Amino acid sequence: MNIKKVCYIVLGCIGVGLGALGAVLPLLLAFPFLLLAAFCFGRSAERLNRWFTGTRLYKDNLESYVKGQGMTKKTKVRIMITVTILMSIGFAMMHAVPVGRIVLGCVWVFHIAYFYLGVKTLPAKENAE
Repeated sequence: MNIKKVCYIVLGCIGVGLGALGAVLPLLLAFPFLLLAAFCFGRSAERLNRWFTGTRLYKDNLESYVKGQGMTKKTKVRIMITVTILMSIGFAMMHAVPVGRIVLGCVWVFHIAYFYLGVKTLPAKENAE
C-alpha cells in the first residue's frame, strides 16, 4: 500500500469521526467532514468506500446531495445557521483586521447564496424514505 492511499485512509477516518460528532453536536457540521470521508475513501480503497456509503450516517446526511438531488430545507437551514454563528465569531475576533472582515463577509455571502440558490431543496417527505 503506498503512502498516498494511507493518507487518504487516515483523512477519511478523521472525516468519519468528526462527521459522527457533527451529527450529534449542534455546532459542529457533519456535512463537510462526511464529504471529506467520501472523497478520501473513494480514492483509497473500494472496500472502505462501499462500507462508508452503506452506513446510516452517509445515507442520512450526504446521499441525496451526492446523487445531485439536493438537501431538505431543514438541513440547509441548519448548515447556514451554524456557519453564520461560527463566521460571526471569527468576524468579531478580527476587529483589528478590516481586510479579514471583508474577506470573511464575502465568503459568508457566497456560502449563503450557494446553499440558497445552488443546492436544490428537497421536499420534507422525500427525506423520510
